[in-house]
Amino acid sequence: MQTRPPEASESEAGRGRRRPGARKLQILQTLAAMLEDPRAEKVTTAALAARLEVSEAALYRHFASKAQMFEGLIEFIETTIFSLINDIAAKEASGRQQVSQIIRMLLDFSQTNRGMTRVLIGDALVNENERLQDRMNQFFDRVEASLKQSLRVAVTQSELPADFDTNARAAMGVAYVVGRWHRYSKSGFRRLPSEALDLHIAALVS
Repeated sequence: MQTRPPEASESEAGRGRRRPGARKLQILQTLAAMLEDPRAEKVTTAALAARLEVSEAALYRHFASKAQMFEGLIEFIETTIFSLINDIAAKEASGRQQVSQIIRMLLDFSQTNRGMTRVLIGDALVNENERLQDRMNQFFDRVEASLKQSLRVAVTQSELPADFDTNARAAMGVAYVVGRWHRYSKSGFRRLPSEALDLHIAALVS
């Protein structure tokens, strides 16, 4: 399963042979790469254009605004993560194991896509268009709903007690994941979010 934006081939990237959408993909890849710099506070279109060795006007031929560039990253996050969640739900019968695998996948995604982590925690969206953070809030609501559904499956399977509070525990699961993402980003991507993961998951689903 693809968890990083696909790389354009060298032949596709050649001048005059670029496939449709390849430049847009290159812009998003470069934006994500720039967000991986733990020292970077804010990526400007001027800095992005300089990294790509193009003019800012060239960027705006592919994206109407900087917010639209971030929306491209968010769309990649949503598509990838919810596709993986659906795969987990389809292939894993145990509700408890579904929760475990979803949480593990969310943390693995962060380790594979460091720049995306700064989008996930909202760090890269500070002072950007408000609709971007609104969309991320909806993303977290959907993740929480997925965890809640898997926990409910676990209750019906008697993997968890009948009085298990699936609402509270799903919210706790999201808070745990976001907290690990924050520590990973704020440590300059040195403190891996998967540290002691098995112990933490056991506590979340017990």
